[in-house]
Amino acid sequence: MSLLTYDREPPGLARAAIDAKLVSLMKLAAIGLGVFLSGFVIREPAPYELYMVGLIAIWALAGLRISRRIAPLLALLVAFNIGGLISLSQLADLGTIPLYIAVSLFLALTSVFFAAIIEAESDLLSVVFRAWVAAAAATALFGILGYFNAFPGAAMFTKFGRAAGVFEDPNVFGPFLTLPAIYLLYLILTAPARTALFSAPLLLIITGGIFFSFSRGAWGLLVMTAGLLVLAVFLNAGTASARLRIAVTALLAVAGIALALILALQIPAVSDLFTQRAQLVQDYDSARLGRFARFGIGFGWATEHPLGIGPLQFGQILGEDTHNIWLKALLDYSWLGFAAYLTLILWTVTAGFRILFRRRPWQPYLICVYIVFVGHVALGTVIDTDHWRHFYLLLGLLWGMIALEQKWMARRL
Repeated sequence: MSLLTYDREPPGLARAAIDAKLVSLMKLAAIGLGVFLSGFVIREPAPYELYMVGLIAIWALAGLRISRRIAPLLALLVAFNIGGLISLSQLADLGTIPLYIAVSLFLALTSVFFAAIIEAESDLLSVVFRAWVAAAAATALFGILGYFNAFPGAAMFTKFGRAAGVFEDPNVFGPFLTLPAIYLLYLILTAPARTALFSAPLLLIITGGIFFSFSRGAWGLLVMTAGLLVLAVFLNAGTASARLRIAVTALLAVAGIALALILALQIPAVSDLFTQRAQLVQDYDSARLGRFARFGIGFGWATEHPLGIGPLQFGQILGEDTHNIWLKALLDYSWLGFAAYLTLILWTVTAGFRILFRRRPWQPYLICVYIVFVGHVALGTVIDTDHWRHFYLLLGLLWGMIALEQKWMARRL
């Protein structure tokens, strides 16, 4: 018998290895495509919804596992949606409101799905982030080109004279871009020079999209999260030289963005809209039935209606939606929904902070997601973040990494 016979791998093992590799690549591609589609929501139902329904169903059939570490997330989100059903019971004419609750439940399931798959395979985090950066760069570029009407039909990528990319609303478009911007900034602050240089043009495009959205919430979110990121990375640096590099790089990044802003403001139309949007309080905020007055009215109603007033009813009565996620939870999801949502946010923020500076393979992703999530929680006080697909994605990623930490600690015991 030839010696070559002993050098060959058994055909069955080789075939199994090839099949396993193929399945792994298909999983990576499926998740990457799902995250990429989250950046294209110009109409509803968006491709993201249709795709994710199928993906979650297939993954469930293939053995999606909800561990005891993810179970609290599922329980709290279910309780939140039960609160929505309670509020729904207050309506005589349901109309399309059941569809609204169905979307809320679907988005909750996407959050649980992403938490479960990240807990099972931490390598998926890099795919999620790359896909999100790609989606953000694409939709931001469309938004910028649309704002300047760079080609026939480009105006479809704007709303109210502001860049919206492939989104229905500039106020959602801008915040969607924040995590990719923060991740690219993280790479610029910490990665080797080659990676940092590649990241800089992408960061410029994405921050340009945020700027031309003329969303005060998105501007504030970017400034807040960028500041927190620099602080977190500075504190997490292991050496004095690393801290010096971070400080110098952060100053250069601020100078570059400031220069780009100054150049953009040389365009009269941009300058005029920036001056108008940069005012802290707009007319529709402080008017007799403006945003702030509606807050007072809404919280007054909430004390009188523990079962809520019905989803979407606030906007139908007063002409504008709540623009406050806490008020939205009280009125659209009842006191039960509010309690579940408050518990979920406090649990998530506390659990994430406890593990933020532990050196793990996924720590870079954790720092970026945690900071942007906290920023979205703060943003929710002045805008309604309910049904923001990327908010539920952030929530799922964060819970997935919290579960990874629990598994890591369990193996050490």
